[in-house]
Amino acid sequence: MPAPLTPEQARAALDRQGISLAEFCRRHGLNSNLVSDLLNGRKKGRRGKAHQAAVLLGIKEGTISTGI
Repeated sequence: MPAPLTPEQARAALDRQGISLAEFCRRHGLNSNLVSDLLNGRKKGRRGKAHQAAVLLGIKEGTISTGI
């Protein structure tokens, strides 16, 4: 498994794919402020939607639970 990306690398990956932050959030049902906080280092992505967003962005290794 590849190493997690830095927030800067995750942002650059979105740019390379031609996906805006807003589009990424719409596709995954995420709050844009939350994703912005992750990419700017204000959140760590430890639980809930923040964890889900961090895993989807590739800045954290982990799995996404679909339900308990």
